[in-house]
Amino acid sequence: MNDDFLLKKLSERQQQNAFRRLILPDGKTDFCSNDYLGIVRNQLIEKKLGESANTIYKHGSTGSRLLAGNYALVEETEKLLASFHDAEAGLIFNSGYDANLGLLSCVPQRGDTIIYDYLSHASLRDGIRISFAQSFSFRHNDLADLEKRLQAATGTIFVVTESVFSMDGDMAPLIAISALCEQYGAHLIVDEAHATGVVGARGEGLVQHLNLQSKCFARVHTFGKAVGCHGAIILGSDRLRHYLVNFSRSFIYSTALPEASVAAIRCAYELFPAMHAERAHLQQLISTFQQAKVNREKLVSDTPIQIAIIPGNDPVKQVAGALQAAGLDVRAILYPTVPAGKERLRIVLHAFNSMQELEQVINCL
Repeated sequence: MNDDFLLKKLSERQQQNAFRRLILPDGKTDFCSNDYLGIVRNQLIEKKLGESANTIYKHGSTGSRLLAGNYALVEETEKLLASFHDAEAGLIFNSGYDANLGLLSCVPQRGDTIIYDYLSHASLRDGIRISFAQSFSFRHNDLADLEKRLQAATGTIFVVTESVFSMDGDMAPLIAISALCEQYGAHLIVDEAHATGVVGARGEGLVQHLNLQSKCFARVHTFGKAVGCHGAIILGSDRLRHYLVNFSRSFIYSTALPEASVAAIRCAYELFPAMHAERAHLQQLISTFQQAKVNREKLVSDTPIQIAIIPGNDPVKQVAGALQAAGLDVRAILYPTVPAGKERLRIVLHAFNSMQELEQVINCL
């Protein structure tokens, strides 16, 4: 089979020094993963599920939720999570990507307007791209630019943002964004992927931490980061849940998560709300890094995602290589994932990282 037509794009990536490869972890100190609370590293879900070893959970669901793949545990878990997040209803999806794609591709209609933060995750942007609605970005966390877009919007209006941005580590000004949505009759959609488990007294996310849950049309909480397992849930009204069951293609045409996955989600939600000491230690690490004097531009972040800007794919890969050589698993984020000139180290802090390990990162920088 001739696949030479693939060479052009691959060569472009290699010329940009942005060619991606899969690498295996090799025992370095983790400053890379999204396991913020250490639920995966410390095998907390496995240990807790092991305590009830008499229950055997199936590893296959045998079909989509609309056919053979629906079962009591998944519906019970949706209700439990909706209650925890103070929502009327929730619908579990196989991943955060599936949830964002499924929500944004089917809810906004032709003639509607989607206004999204320019730094919104690829899954949000892909859902927007598939939608029949018109869409416009606003400058990152720029309220004046958002209002200008709202003033020109037509049809039913949706404003899309993340609560914590995955490549900058900063938070959206949700109180002000919510007020603008209320003023212009827009529907607010918030992706809480990097806030779930970390932000708020119980890890409930930024929306609830700010008591804005009644102001949101939809919230997306994903489980593959601090929650330590897999999947996602879209929270909203009972009517939204019915709508998604009927029209969200990534839900309708996907084999459902099996019982084993949903049991892990339920178990994680029994664990992370009580992990107060872990969140407190994370805050100490965050404060230490933010206050440290390093020879690089740092972005302001009150979250576990800390950023050091090192412009250029070559320079940032060299610094990342030096950190890797020192036994520290810090990864470079390259153009085109981030804009040219904004290449960076994404230094992820975890509850299991010691202050001494963090000092080693700071000294290397």
